[in-house]
Order: sequence, then structure tokens, then C-alpha cells
Amino acid sequence: MDRFDAMQAFARVVETGSFTKAAETLRISRTSVTQLVQQLEARLRVRLLNRTTRQVNVTADGAAYYERVLRLLADMDDAETSLSGASASPRGRLRVDVPSPFARMVLVPALPAFHARHPEIQLDLGVSDRKVDLIGENVDCVIRGGELQDQSLRARRVADLRLGVYASPGYLAMAGVPRHPGELEDSHHRIVGYLWARLGRALPYAMQRGDERLSVHGRYALAVDDGNAYLQAGLAGLGILWLPDYMARPHLASGELARLFEDWDMETMPMYLAYPPNRHVSAKLRAFIDWVVELMERQA
Repeated sequence: MDRFDAMQAFARVVETGSFTKAAETLRISRTSVTQLVQQLEARLRVRLLNRTTRQVNVTADGAAYYERVLRLLADMDDAETSLSGASASPRGRLRVDVPSPFARMVLVPALPAFHARHPEIQLDLGVSDRKVDLIGENVDCVIRGGELQDQSLRARRVADLRLGVYASPGYLAMAGVPRHPGELEDSHHRIVGYLWARLGRALPYAMQRGDERLSVHGRYALAVDDGNAYLQAGLAGLGILWLPDYMARPHLASGELARLFEDWDMETMPMYLAYPPNRHVSAKLRAFIDWVVELMERQA
């Protein structure tokens, strides 16, 4: 039995709550995971996990052992990265999930510079606006806009995105130019609805001008759950959009979008990089976090 492999398998079973999911994230067979955990229990002469046909639960001894295993795995990772040359050149596979517009317009175009700096880091990039189970899917970190709902995650605030209201010239020619955000309620105007993954529904937009405040719900003919589709719907003239500056900027310059209500203010949207609370921040993850912070500072 390789004790490192056994501890890693045990930790992943605890984190995912399943031998099958642990095997998938480790890319080995379920039988191998089962055997490694059984061998570990035999060596320790204690039951670490209670198994039933439906679920796997950690025992009291297993929970205490799990905390020690996490520290040991973290120390081993630190030992490897502290070797000559390793700390200066983080290496390994990093699994990241980011919103689709952010990937297309900001992150991917900047990645050549990241790989030039860190040529030994291999990125597995998930591109989605969905809610990601970081532990169950073995994802190292996610980047998301909006306030974090899962307060158990560790997070770094990497940006505050300025928002504006936009529409295509085609939409404005058809529906007219609204002069006040209140016109978007109960009128012939339409917005494009964005369905937030964590809620499954659209949210109102808070706007302010001096002492005047209102929340705009609007009416939509189309609501989507993907940022690229949301932007494309607005460009196609299907309704009014609320966009971060980085998404609107190129289309504003090309004349594909026009800005509305420029004398109104909106709260900025926070953007977070989040990762599991019980996951050691490896050298490769730290390198990626620091680079994203630099990237967003340049964007700002």
C-alpha cells in the first residue's frame, strides 16, 4: 500500500461523500479507492468510514484523522514546491471554472502571458455560469460575479465591476429611447432577463440618481442563464441589458450598443475568486490567484 495514495483517497472520499465520486476525481477505479481505504483502516486498526448502500459517513476517529491527513498532504505539497527551482516555477494541473463572457473577453486573451510566466502549470478551464460544487467536482477555484452565497468558501475579492444600462440601436429604433428607468416597468419596453444560477430567477436592478432610488424589474420576452447568450440577445435587439463595463466596452465603441441613463448610478458588482475551505493553497493556485488580481487591476 502506498500510504500517500491511501491518505489522498481517504481524504477525497470524505470530501465528496462517495467512493465513486472520489474515484472519478482521482481518475482511478472505484475498486482501487475502496482497496486503498480498506488497507489504510487495516493498518490503523480503526474504522474511518461508515458505509451503507446509500451513503458514506466519516466516523469520529475518521474525522480526527482527516484533519491530520489534510495537514500532512499540505506539508508534502509544500516540501515538493520548496525544492530548488520548484518554488520559482509552480507546476501541475489546475482546475478552474469562470463565467463565459469573462473567459472569452478577458481571461483567455490574457492566458499567453500567464503561461509565459508559469509554463509548467496546466489549466483545465471550465467555462460556465452555473453553480459549481468545488469539492464534489474537484475544482481548485472558481471566479464569479455577485455576492457569494456559500459563506464556507475561502474567497479573494479580485474586482468591483462597474455596471451600465445598454440597448442596441435596432431595439431603440423599434421601442424608442427611455428617458427614465421607471419607464421599463409596465410599458412596451423589454429587458433581457438573466437567470442567476444560485437562485434560478432574475433579480431587480437597484439604481440611484441623487436622492431618487428605485429597483427595476422590467418585463422580458427572453431570460437566459449564460452571459454570452445574454449579451447576444441584447445585440439582437431583444431587450435592454445591464452589463459590466468590460462586456459593453467593445460593442459601445463599434456602435452595436448605446448607453442609457448615464446620469444614474448603480452599485458595483463584486467579483470573487473562491476555493474550498479545506483545500491547501498550493503554489500553482497561489500563482494563479496573484495573476488574476494583477489582470483585474489592469482591467480597472
